[in-house]
Amino acid sequence: MSIDKMSPTQTNQKILQSTSVMSLGTMLSRILGFVRDIIFAKFFGTALGADAFVVAFRIPNLFRDIIGEGAANSSFVPVMTEYKENRPEELKEFLNAVFLWAVRVLVVITIIGVLCAPLIIRAIAPGLASAPERLELAANLTRIMFPYLIFIGLTALFSAIQFTFGSFTMPALGPCLLNIALIVSTLMAVWWMKQPVYGLAIGVVVGGLLQLWFQWRPLKKHGVVFRWPRTINHEGVKRVGKLLMPRILGTAVYQLNIFIDTICASLSSIVGPGAISAIYYANRLVFLPLGVFGVALAVASLPVFSRYALVDNKEEFKKTLVFSLQNIIFVMLPMTVFFCLLARPIIRVIFQRGAFDVYSTIITSDALFFFSLGLIGYGGVKILVTAFHALQDTKTPVKVAVMALVVNAALNGILMFPMKLSGIALASSISAFVNITVLAVLLEKRLGIFLPSLRGFLLKIIVPALGQGLVVWAFWRWLFPVPEILRLVIVFVLGSTVYWFIAHLCKFEQPKAIIESLFAKCMK
Repeated sequence: MSIDKMSPTQTNQKILQSTSVMSLGTMLSRILGFVRDIIFAKFFGTALGADAFVVAFRIPNLFRDIIGEGAANSSFVPVMTEYKENRPEELKEFLNAVFLWAVRVLVVITIIGVLCAPLIIRAIAPGLASAPERLELAANLTRIMFPYLIFIGLTALFSAIQFTFGSFTMPALGPCLLNIALIVSTLMAVWWMKQPVYGLAIGVVVGGLLQLWFQWRPLKKHGVVFRWPRTINHEGVKRVGKLLMPRILGTAVYQLNIFIDTICASLSSIVGPGAISAIYYANRLVFLPLGVFGVALAVASLPVFSRYALVDNKEEFKKTLVFSLQNIIFVMLPMTVFFCLLARPIIRVIFQRGAFDVYSTIITSDALFFFSLGLIGYGGVKILVTAFHALQDTKTPVKVAVMALVVNAALNGILMFPMKLSGIALASSISAFVNITVLAVLLEKRLGIFLPSLRGFLLKIIVPALGQGLVVWAFWRWLFPVPEILRLVIVFVLGSTVYWFIAHLCKFEQPKAIIESLFAKCMK
């Protein structure tokens, strides 16, 4: 059944079912990612090799997000949706032309990245230049990992094709392969290599190749077989390109926020040593719920938004938007409570062993506390940006992102002196809420009023969050004799149960809807 023929309830159920598939796959990937990070922290901690690898790996990840995953979804899916629905006879030619252009662009950027690695490192982490051995190590790791961009960029394109066909399972499971490759490569490198961090870089490339193979295989069942196109100057490719350029700028601005944090964190004389790695570990935890649910919900919502935009159904578009934002708030708020109240023991239990010492735990938990304050903002921005992209407006999110970038940079400069690393994390959270507020106001002007329902939802959801917080705070102290890891599990289960129960008593739709969507998906 097509989306325009579904009732609002059926549409929401479809979104939640797709989200549940993405969330389960992402959860498995994140679990493997934490195993990877625990092993990484044990052998590398927040020392020289860790900082160099984190900086080097961030560079191909930057380009992956700019021209790969984010851009592929937001600029490609709306156009492919139109071909699939209205001009199916042209769909294969369109896909062939897009594929050829993707290969060309990815190869060219990879070659430039390999040749300019030292210059790029100096630009994004100037603090590393003070130690030539750290700069050389980071540059060498960058050269090794840059081909990963080709594999993951094409993987993103293949995943976006599956999203348009309503298939989410394989894209959700694909990232697990990267984490498995990194786990294996880390253990092998530590045992057999003199400089084991190079083994991690090789593992990144192998993981990218495995993901590409994993996403290429399912395309055949959708009838997608790539051939040399009749023309590379396809009209659909030009439309994707027009949407892509502002999207690239928008993602570049978002990544600049991360690099501003990296630049500030590399100034160890101000924020202290090990800050780059501490930000990495803290972000890994913050982006667990964001990746498991927030990103999954945005991906699942994009085809629905695109379909409503195609038929100019603003009312259903707004209802889907409000539904998605309410779900973001419902899931991210309790995670914010957990991270704020239990940041120190969470970091201690997960990472503190081997080279990851007490100092590493202190600075990482401080970063986690302040980053987690922005969880609702981070998740909400993804939904709102997805809505703009479905409307084929990729310019407005760029303008707003630039403003948020300026706010983040200014706050970094102000807060990192008195608060050190915590100031960098707090600046990111504040800029996220500036971003979401401006985007929401602008989108309301375009679609009509929808914000009052969100304000009411926010005020009401505070009740179960307060109940959860009181239970977490009380039981954490009451269970003091219990081993810390067991305490965390007990308190997490109790807090989640209380939050869910109070939300049910307050007649929130989310508890029932999420359970029904998971049950319906499992029964298929």
